[in-house]
Amino acid sequence: MNTGLPWTVLRLHRAALVGWAAFLLVAVGTLVWEVEITADAVRERMSACARTGGLCRAQAVISYGGGIGWAATLVYYSFFAVAAFAGGALVGRELENGTAELAWTQFVSPARWPAAKLAVPALLLTAGGTVFVLVFRWAWAADRDLMGDDWTFHDVFAARGPALVAYALCGLGVGALAGIVLRRSLPAMAVACALMYVVNHTLEEHREDLWPTAGNGLHPESHYWPMHLVETGIVLGVAVVATGAAFFALRRRTG
Repeated sequence: MNTGLPWTVLRLHRAALVGWAAFLLVAVGTLVWEVEITADAVRERMSACARTGGLCRAQAVISYGGGIGWAATLVYYSFFAVAAFAGGALVGRELENGTAELAWTQFVSPARWPAAKLAVPALLLTAGGTVFVLVFRWAWAADRDLMGDDWTFHDVFAARGPALVAYALCGLGVGALAGIVLRRSLPAMAVACALMYVVNHTLEEHREDLWPTAGNGLHPESHYWPMHLVETGIVLGVAVVATGAAFFALRRRTG
């Protein structure tokens, strides 16, 4: 791969990449703020709640866990934004306006073009997602007595492990495939988001079936990692298939 291509991708899409970095910085900052600053204030409120009853305590817990929960939710479901970006700006728009063909004659062959376009975003998504997961695991475990979130909640389930990164990479691959097949940015964005909804909704609906239970239908928390890793493997499998199909589709189109 031409060593100048990663820099070209960074220049062309620097606004989106800076936006992604800022988004993650705010999310991570929120987690740190909740643990280091908000937790002490909530504990003071809970001490005062001893005289007023359970409702006051519940409100204090919600005020603490809300920031952490929203950070997890927004970062987890950001795979929709990744899919839209990959299908639209990263791939579909360049095929639609002809700049991809220009790149094929000057910088890189059509066979290597998808790798050139996807390598930098994939690296940044993996690095940023990993940092968020590590910080979220610390924040989620730091003050469990103040947290109302259950480990089975969709956002918490994903944000505590590599599934969060897997969904982002899957969005990248699915978006690239939609962009290459449709060659138009807006339809590619819509189709990529729709496909990711199907993948995510299906796995969330059938998450409890990913690992056998003892017979009562309820999973103990010890099943978290087996269930999580199975789902991660499935999502990464979809990402690999989608990315491979994108390469194949482009090769078919360009001969």
